Amino acid sequence: MKPESCPNCQSDKFVKSGIVKDRQRYHCKACGYNFTVSKQGKKIDDYYVNKALQLYLEGLTFREIERVLGVSHVSVLNWVRKYHITRPLIVNYHPTYRILNAAELATFFANPKNMVGAGVLVSELGDKFILIKWERFRE
Repeated sequence: MKPESCPNCQSDKFVKSGIVKDRQRYHCKACGYNFTVSKQGKKIDDYYVNKALQLYLEGLTFREIERVLGVSHVSVLNWVRKYHITRPLIVNYHPTYRILNAAELATFFANPKNMVGAGVLVSELGDKFILIKWERFRE
């Protein structure tokens, strides 16, 4: 696959310049940049990016998000930095989360004691649901 333009300066003045790791290398005559084509990288679905940022804003840590979504905590950190996400610093509560199916979620809400002194957020997570519950710190 031949590139259409130089990724550095978008010039179409480039020539072949050897092979590196079984991939064709090119040299741009306009800016002197060396590059290869078809960089192999793992593209994560935007659904997981949005869900990770939502969970971060709800108070989950990077490692908790990693356990829930199966996405690297470093990726979550990079997305937070990339999109300049800041969450409010509230110290009088702490979130806990649970992954539930529909029947377990119905059972949770059937018990009124689960809702006393807490806030709850429910979000779809594939074929299950994540329930985030905030409870005030007891002094």
